[in-house]
Amino acid sequence: AITYFVPVLTRTGAPAPAVWLLALSALVAGWTAVAAFAMPAAYALTAAAPLAGFAAVSLLAWVVRRGARGIGRPHPGLYWYMAALACLVLALAAVIAMELFPEQRLALRRLHLHLNTLGFVALAAVGTLQVLLPTTVRGQDGDAAKRLREDIKWAVGGAVLISIGAAWLPALAWAGLVLWAIPLVRLLLAWIGRFRNAIIELQGAAVSLAAALAGFMLVQLAGALHASGVLQGRHAVPAYFLGFLLPLVTGAVTHLLPLWLRPGAHTRWHDRVRHGLGRFAGVRVVLFLAAGSLAAVGVIEGLFLGAAGFGLFVLQAVHTLVTTWRAEPGPG
Repeated sequence: AITYFVPVLTRTGAPAPAVWLLALSALVAGWTAVAAFAMPAAYALTAAAPLAGFAAVSLLAWVVRRGARGIGRPHPGLYWYMAALACLVLALAAVIAMELFPEQRLALRRLHLHLNTLGFVALAAVGTLQVLLPTTVRGQDGDAAKRLREDIKWAVGGAVLISIGAAWLPALAWAGLVLWAIPLVRLLLAWIGRFRNAIIELQGAAVSLAAALAGFMLVQLAGALHASGVLQGRHAVPAYFLGFLLPLVTGAVTHLLPLWLRPGAHTRWHDRVRHGLGRFAGVRVVLFLAAGSLAAVGVIEGLFLGAAGFGLFVLQAVHTLVTTWRAEPGPG
């Protein structure tokens, strides 16, 4: 996704094939890590981190170069991607450090987890949402660039403080939660003021993207309750995936999949596919947010709600593509 958006933000050309291969390297590293957890083998996990680190560092260097070579001043969203990738690099370095400092393994694991979820994924996602949601409704958010410039310090500071606090100094985590809440609340209020009707509709990408923001705020609340000892930390990861990532991914795919499948001029075919993917979005986000809420408090049945929502989306995607693929694009 970053390789897709960076050329847009920097007004530059498409990435070279070697850049796309970085995603493949990261995917191989991910499956290597999965194998290491499925069949415990320290060497596999140790091998996965440098491979993923190579992909992350290379992509970060490419983003920096694109920002320097772009036409005019880079869009401030680009700096959110830089910060996100820097968090990923640090998170992967923590994995390597686990082998060097086994007595700090648990603390480094917490550092890795939080830098990854609240740093890498969240910074990239929230930075993208501020541009993507207005695009999905063909609206304008004149303050988006200003917010992105002003709020990056709060988001990055929040992610770093939460990560260090979770690993070693719990008091810092509370300060981090407050800092991360600043850009989230500002973004929520801006969307309510400008796109209220679009985000409360029962269909469309905007409803899913707005739900992703709400889901991330839910995850932050669950994190605070975990830090207070009210909730168990092991429930946070399922809540993160169900309440945040599923609405985020389904919303982004609803808008972007037609562009990826048929790049170029906007046509009626793109509209038909987006309409098909966006149907029942309101139902899906209710399932996703309910699933995330239940998972956060340890109710395992929430997984079934999340699976139902995602299954509905997959069925819609298959049906929509099968029924529209042979259609003539036609002018938009």
